[in-house]
Amino acid sequence: MELRHLRYFVVVAEEGHFTRAAQRLSMQQPPLSQQIRALEQELGFDLFRRHPKGAELTAGGVVFLQEAKAILDGVEQGAARAARAASGSAGNISVGFTSSAAAHPIIPQIMRSYRAAWPGVTLEFREGNAAELTDALSAATLDIAFLRLPVSQPPGIHFKRLLEEEMLLVLPVGHPLLRKHTGRSMPTISLKSLKDEQFILVRRRGAPGMYSNLIDACVRAGFTPNITVEVERMLTNISLVAAGAGISAVPASMKGFHEDAVVYCHIQEAGPDLNAPLTMACRDGETKATVRHFMDEAARFSRPGKAKKSKRQ
Repeated sequence: MELRHLRYFVVVAEEGHFTRAAQRLSMQQPPLSQQIRALEQELGFDLFRRHPKGAELTAGGVVFLQEAKAILDGVEQGAARAARAASGSAGNISVGFTSSAAAHPIIPQIMRSYRAAWPGVTLEFREGNAAELTDALSAATLDIAFLRLPVSQPPGIHFKRLLEEEMLLVLPVGHPLLRKHTGRSMPTISLKSLKDEQFILVRRRGAPGMYSNLIDACVRAGFTPNITVEVERMLTNISLVAAGAGISAVPASMKGFHEDAVVYCHIQEAGPDLNAPLTMACRDGETKATVRHFMDEAARFSRPGKAKKSKRQ
């Protein structure tokens, strides 16, 4: 049974006449009659009672007309849904992010912009560390990931750096290094003055790039940092600093968390290697239109270049 047979049948049923139906279908009446007869033979019962004035549906024809219309409507709706998916105007995207990446204001801006441009696409979200998100991309259980520095670069995964921002030290309120600072501007602290401090950092597997870059900067300043606590998420860093468990360093966009209990400080010796990039990761050769549109939208917010000192005081 072919879809065209169903369409022929529906038109004949609506017209109640083979000749008028043939005209409507832009075909000759004899071939139309032959196609309907072939459909009846396949079904095993008559669809029409033919008479000199036209054709009338049989009891079986009445029921089959409802089914034929439902099938044709389903095919039409399915084709429309498929077309929307192919164009990227419908479907779903799974987006992952690390806690520190999600804290940057560019992430909600990208989400809002994409939702406005493609309201028919559903966004699903997942949080994890950089290693977990990269693994999920490789396993095709995630479409897009936002992270800081890649922890690995497996084949088939593309990393696009969207921007770079300053790394800030986080000290608890009342820390001795803050006694000399009385102004309203953000303090600037030398790494050399931190040699006796207890550091709270994200585990190497979660963020080896910024972690190791900070350690290297401390070594260049003349000491190896005393890392007393390692955590999974950067937000935990700040909470522990607020609790007086040590000091830490985070991207500038995280400034604002626990501001009543911590003080964010510029790093005096911050060089080009001591910064916090924001990176978008996806699969090479992505074919899903929804994902490609999301990547294009995110690229509009890209501000590649050197990290700048935070203007938020």
